Amino acid sequence: MRWLPLLLAGLWVGAPSLAVAAPDAFASCLVTLKAQAGKQGIHAERFDVLTAGLTPDPSVLPLLDAQPEFTTPLWDYLAALVDSQRVDDGRARLVEHRDLLARVSAEYGVDAATIVAVWGVESDYGRVFGKRPLLQSLATLSCEGRRQPFFRGELLALLRLIDGGDLRAEGLTGSWAGAFGHTQFMPSTYARIAVDGDGDGRRDLVASIPDALASTANYLKKAGWRTGQPWGMEVKIPAGFNASLAGRTQRKPLADWRALGILPVAGGALAPAG
Repeated sequence: MRWLPLLLAGLWVGAPSLAVAAPDAFASCLVTLKAQAGKQGIHAERFDVLTAGLTPDPSVLPLLDAQPEFTTPLWDYLAALVDSQRVDDGRARLVEHRDLLARVSAEYGVDAATIVAVWGVESDYGRVFGKRPLLQSLATLSCEGRRQPFFRGELLALLRLIDGGDLRAEGLTGSWAGAFGHTQFMPSTYARIAVDGDGDGRRDLVASIPDALASTANYLKKAGWRTGQPWGMEVKIPAGFNASLAGRTQRKPLADWRALGILPVAGGALAPAG
């Protein structure tokens, strides 16, 4: 779930700003982007309205190489995201939105506590969306720095969402990288996965809690969520364990991990199957 850590990324204070494209270069880049937007159905006049007055924001560029989920030790990162206050607030939200969560859980097969936990981690239950103007951040990253093709895709996705009426451009803010709303979706993910949870004909993950929670459940469902299974477990590794055998791309049946001497912290042995 690559979008989960983006809340802290949006709050990260990075190194001194890198050089950003000169105004003429930025304006030239916007001309190129306007042509690309036109191919995706956004009229030139509409593009001009949505990008009027945009200037580059050089402060986003150092953040490309300083995301806290990649630079902060795991347990420190988790401690910053989850404390007793956030847990208490989450329990209160479970009660406050009981009926909505029951409906969403039944429709998408994701338990209410998990949906609310994502909400708490990503925006502190809607308290912290990120303060950076989304169009400015994504336009800057589309025209300067590494990963420009990726961010151009995100900028165009955001423009389509605004042009289509799901979102309003005025006051739209988020993280430095373009994630926004109650559960910090990137625009392309929003376009693919967001759903209308309140039945008003729009998918508004900024102003509508039902839309945001239903969309989060839909994201998890499409990502392969299986109800009733744990997301993971803490384990102990034996002395001298070869770390190259582990990692996100090194998937093995639990029986194979058990054979390598991996043990649950809670005791016992890993289950032999699954």
